Amino acid sequence: MSSLFPAPESIVLSPGAVLLPGAGLSDEQGIVSALEAMLAQAPARQMVTPGGLLMSVAVSNCGRLGWVSDRSGYRYQAQDPDTALPWPAMPDCLFRLAHNAAARAGFDGFEPDACLISVYTPGARLSLHQDKDEREVAGHPLVSLSLGLPATFQLGGLSRSDKSIKVPLTHGDVLVWGGPSRLRYHGVATLPDGEHHLLGRRRVNLSFRHAG
Repeated sequence: MSSLFPAPESIVLSPGAVLLPGAGLSDEQGIVSALEAMLAQAPARQMVTPGGLLMSVAVSNCGRLGWVSDRSGYRYQAQDPDTALPWPAMPDCLFRLAHNAAARAGFDGFEPDACLISVYTPGARLSLHQDKDEREVAGHPLVSLSLGLPATFQLGGLSRSDKSIKVPLTHGDVLVWGGPSRLRYHGVATLPDGEHHLLGRRRVNLSFRHAG
């Protein structure tokens, strides 16, 4: 049943952090089709942290650069370490979505060159962390598109010990954070079980960055 009250166009979570409900649904089928094609070319896999732990979230990438993790550390590189081939190109529909969402949140001119594709299955979670492997952290926001199963995003402060706020995310929601919120700790609570009509028992997050 649809609500009598339309969802707000934007919700400010903190200075520089904005939630855009449903902003990723204007080309839903095109985005999902592009996602499945990229995952067929570069399947998501559970990477190992520098400390030797297996990540519970499976990841892949698209764009000029891709984020990777192994025993030697976290970094961006142009090739998929599993195949030595370039990552899939970032589809125009995804580039436009990230660019336009950033502008709506007050960050004009955002041009992502990397997109981390994170695939969650029930039971997966992402602990609080900062995204600071990018070359120019201060100058560019992060743009995050949530697809599939609903999840609870946790937005903390600039210290790991700061209290987090819980932000429910549903299919098509977009989060943008930059400026004074760019280095806030953030994570995703353990994903409950469920079934999505397009993505099945998955939640997929597309995190757009300007990596350098």
